[in-house]
Order: sequence, then C-alpha cells, then structure tokens
Amino acid sequence: MIASTEITQNRVSTRRQADLALVLVCLIWGITFVVVKRALGEISTMFFLTVRFALASVCLLLMFLPRLRAAGEGVVWSGLKGGMAAGVFLWLGYALQTSGLRYTTAGKSGFLTGFYIVLVPVFGAMLFRKRPQLLDVAGILVASFGIALITLPSLHEKFRMNRGDLLTIGCAVAYALHLLVLGHYSQRERVEPVALGQLGCTALLSVLALPFDPPKVVWSTAVLVAIIFTAVFATAVAFALQTWAQKHTTTSRTALIFALEPVFALLAAIILGGERLNGAGIFGCALVLAGILAVELKPGQIAAHPNTSRPN
Repeated sequence: MIASTEITQNRVSTRRQADLALVLVCLIWGITFVVVKRALGEISTMFFLTVRFALASVCLLLMFLPRLRAAGEGVVWSGLKGGMAAGVFLWLGYALQTSGLRYTTAGKSGFLTGFYIVLVPVFGAMLFRKRPQLLDVAGILVASFGIALITLPSLHEKFRMNRGDLLTIGCAVAYALHLLVLGHYSQRERVEPVALGQLGCTALLSVLALPFDPPKVVWSTAVLVAIIFTAVFATAVAFALQTWAQKHTTTSRTALIFALEPVFALLAAIILGGERLNGAGIFGCALVLAGILAVELKPGQIAAHPNTSRPN
C-alpha cells in the first residue's frame, strides 16, 4: 500500500515537472518572436533559416547520437524519411512566419501563429472524413473574429490586412498540416530520427531557396543572439524538453499548455519590444486565445490531433 502511494506521488511529481517543462518551452518560443524581429533588418530570411536549422540539426544530432546508434540503420532511415515529409511543411511555415515578421509586429505574429492549434482538428476532420464537433466550429469562428480585430487596422481602411498578417496566417495553415504529418509518423517511427529528419529537411530546403532570396547579413549582436537563441534553445533544447515531457503527460494537456505560446509572445513583445495594442487588438487577442482554449478543452479530441509538437 505504501509502495503504491509512493509510485502515485512520483507520477504526479513527474507530470508536474513535465507540465513546467512545456510551459518553459512556450516561454522560449514566445520570446523568439521578439528576438527574430530585431534581427531581420540585418539578415535575409532564407539565410537566417539556413544557419538556424543547420546549427539546430547538429545540436540535435549530438544529443541523440547514442540513441540513433542503438536504434539500427533501418529504423533510423525509416524515421528520417517520415521526418523529412513533415519537414516540408515545417519549412513552409517558418518561411512564411519569418517573412511575415518583416511586415507585422512580434505580438501579432505570435497570436496569428497560435491559430494553427485551432486549424489542426479542422484539417484532421477533412483528411479523415470526420465532421468537426460543434465546439470546434465555435472555436474557429471566435478565433477568426479575433484575428480580424488584430489584423484589420481600422474599419475605415477598407478592411485591408497587413502583408505580414497574411503571410503569418499562411504560416498557421502550414504548421497545422505539419502537425498532422508529424503526428502520423511520430506514432509509427522513433522520435529521434523523425525529429532530426524534419530539422535537416528544413535546413536543406532553406539552402535550396537561397537563389530566390540572396544571402545578406550584417554580423551584429542582434543577429548572433537570434541565431544562437533560436537554433540552440528554441529548436534543439526546446524540442528535447518537449520530447521528454510528452512521455509523462497527455497530448490534450500538452496542446492546452501550448495555447500559452501566443500569450507569452504578446507579453514579450510588450515588455521587450515596446509594442502596444489598442483596445480592439487586445480584445482580438483574447478572442483568439478563447477560440484555442475552446477547441483544446473539449472532451474527446479528434483522432487526427495526436501530436502538437512544433519547434519554434
């Protein structure tokens, strides 16, 4: 009886540590928007992504090397292929998000990116031919109205969206598709090669895109901080923390915690970036968060929503 109680207490303690680890990941990702925004004036988008994901791939390879060796060549190659399939959508999401940050604020980018959490069950329903629940539809409508309040500067400007806002909404669509592909392969393959495959694919596609976005860089402190912070902490370390945490908590709980990312992004933009939102913008952010929570708090997640991992 005593042993059983100790085991239960240990499990509760581990779950709490896992939840705190996921909150830390969200905090890191939230700060990333401000860090990248500051650097983009001195480095081109594709060159930044190339350096970031190449460095992150090396870090992840070093962290996972013993497990990859133990897994065997066949298992590793199979996982790498699945990861590369997910990496195509991951690269598209980062390309749109980073390009969008040139034209919109870090706070708005964080909230608009968070809309992917709402889109995942919708796309999952379409792909798996399962109708979304009524609460899904309600959450989408609420979040969509919130996005309109954030992105439309005023009712007197012909409802024009900022170019960066549109690019970031496209990024949310790409991230949602990425999560569905990642969820498919992560349930069938080892986590380590899948993780490495998607980061390596993102680095490779960024290299291939360089002729369309010629490398430009001023090696300033802001650029170096952005590269090191995003590659090491926001990608390699954050993904390693998340991988461990999701072994000790449920997927729905993970998704709910990830709804904190846009909140942290906005707070970081206000505290570190000096950004401000008007009343409509603040209300819009609240609606986006409410829409996300409405989808994630509902009982019985759609089967196609098995994995909400996304390095930022």
